Amino acid sequence: MEEKLIESKTAFRGRAVSLRIDRIRKKSGEETTREIVWHADCIAAVALDGRGNVIMEKQFRRPTDKVLLEIPAGGIEYEEKPEDAVRRELQEEIGMLPGKLTRLGGFYAAPGYSTEYLHLYLAEDLTPSKLTAEDTDEIEIVSVPLCEVRDLIDSGQICDAKSIAGLLWALGRSGQ
Repeated sequence: MEEKLIESKTAFRGRAVSLRIDRIRKKSGEETTREIVWHADCIAAVALDGRGNVIMEKQFRRPTDKVLLEIPAGGIEYEEKPEDAVRRELQEEIGMLPGKLTRLGGFYAAPGYSTEYLHLYLAEDLTPSKLTAEDTDEIEIVSVPLCEVRDLIDSGQICDAKSIAGLLWALGRSGQ
């Protein structure tokens, strides 16, 4: 089932992503190319407050040309552990520090063309703790009752994969 790599070239190297063109030989012997977007691993967290709400973010996303309602997420810095990245990102983006972190799982964001792997966590026992970050001034923080999450997913108001996966995992754990 595996493909044999014949040649690999970096076509673009940016701040957040790189584009690599791999020439491969399929099991059938046919040669073709694969366009692969390299992106560092990331974290995403379902942040639950003590009142049964999920702390979410509304922010404009240029690739979709829309404001999306999402769970907090972000990159893992060099040599940073995923759990430490969750703590940092929650402080930067929603101004909270989790007292309890539970790993829910992980998944590839778009394995057909991207290397990005998301580590997914449940963050609880939140306490105020703000870190300043450069790109968070346009994030609107929203509290959503956990009991309303399924309706928001069904209606398309929550429409990004990481948020849907994380929220459904959290709902399954809560029995809702």
